[in-house]
Amino acid sequence: MTTRFRILLATLLLTGTGATALVAQTVQDEAAAPSVSLNLPKTITTIGKVDPQVRKATAIVNGDVITGTDVDQRLALVILANGGRVSDEERDRLRVQVLRNLIDESLQIQEAKANEIKIDKAEVEQSFARVGANFKRTPEAFAKYLRENGSSDRTMKRQIEGELAWSRLLRRRVEPFVNISDEEVKQIADRLTAAKGTQEFRVGEIYLSASPENAQDVFNNGRRIIEQIRQGGSFQAYARQFSEASTAAVGGDLGWVRPAQLPDSLARAVQEITVGQIAGPIEVPGGFSILYLTDSRQVLVANPRDAILNLRQLTIAFAPNESDAEIKAKAEAFGKAAQAMQGCGGADEMAKKFNADVVDNDQIRVRDLPPALQEILLGLQVGQVTPPFGSRSDGVRVLALCGRDDPQAAEGPSPDAIENQLRDERVNRRAQIYLRDLRRDAVIDYR
Repeated sequence: MTTRFRILLATLLLTGTGATALVAQTVQDEAAAPSVSLNLPKTITTIGKVDPQVRKATAIVNGDVITGTDVDQRLALVILANGGRVSDEERDRLRVQVLRNLIDESLQIQEAKANEIKIDKAEVEQSFARVGANFKRTPEAFAKYLRENGSSDRTMKRQIEGELAWSRLLRRRVEPFVNISDEEVKQIADRLTAAKGTQEFRVGEIYLSASPENAQDVFNNGRRIIEQIRQGGSFQAYARQFSEASTAAVGGDLGWVRPAQLPDSLARAVQEITVGQIAGPIEVPGGFSILYLTDSRQVLVANPRDAILNLRQLTIAFAPNESDAEIKAKAEAFGKAAQAMQGCGGADEMAKKFNADVVDNDQIRVRDLPPALQEILLGLQVGQVTPPFGSRSDGVRVLALCGRDDPQAAEGPSPDAIENQLRDERVNRRAQIYLRDLRRDAVIDYR
């Protein structure tokens, strides 16, 4: 079971959260909330003064205190995950969400302790050290780095403890009761075979629930999330913080899906965007969805983005005193000469003419490149060159395609892989219901 981390920093603890390409299967009956009819008057008259704009900063959850410092330090982690580029308005909104997440975390740890599940301190320290190692820092240096950015090692270790405790609790209380039959696995394998050659997409989703009364506010909130992501924020980090779907645990990743598996509005949207683009907020039953297209392919057909490229990069730099007009003219001349280069063999001569740096790499996988470059390179023949790209500060460069090793035909997932994904989906959906019940029964005092 993949450990659930909500922010980008902690995702570095995860391994293999989508390595096996499967057709995602939905288990709507297990995720659906019970249908309840409320007896409400058509006209609402409140008793006493109510100010919905007053937001409580701290809380006591079943006796456990969440302090303002707890919220501030966890908020700093979220901001750090988004490169620090967060407006004051966005910061206030994130603070509310962080408090909700801390409440959920407290409930998860409490429930784990009630089931006599205890996370050893050494295990938390090991996980913290692994995260620091991904930042090329020792645990001590990483703790200092967090403090310098307004957070602390204590809040990250608390989150690690919560995620490990919840994951262990699910393995004990949920996973043993999830059964996958051989017939279900066979049906999925048969459907994959029948669907060979059809288009499918690797999609990320942020789902925001809404009612008729708050639909406009939720829609506006979705627009703000999209704006932050387009400005450089992490889609996965926002999915973990805001998405109300079970896929929040894996950064909103829906896996590989075909349009027919999605609601009509999402199916249309995913076919209208290209890899790397975001769409939404899109109205769906019960709320709104934000989609991010990670990849696309044909079922059981070799994915062109798995091709290995041999690339030669030529880069020209600009002097600080060069004018915009001079830079533009130089870049245009460079691009024109690159298009007439006649293959990679002419790169050295062109490099001398423009005083360009030349770098070779023969192990570049298409999918590891920026999405815009992927589309360009997939359309090139060997010997052709990309249009020039870059900036005054970074220089202008072109990529020449010197060779390409196309991928072998894709194979279908093994029965074990299909079974594991089905199991994970059902466990995640039951976990969502489990947490919903904990929230319902909790005694929470906002301060």
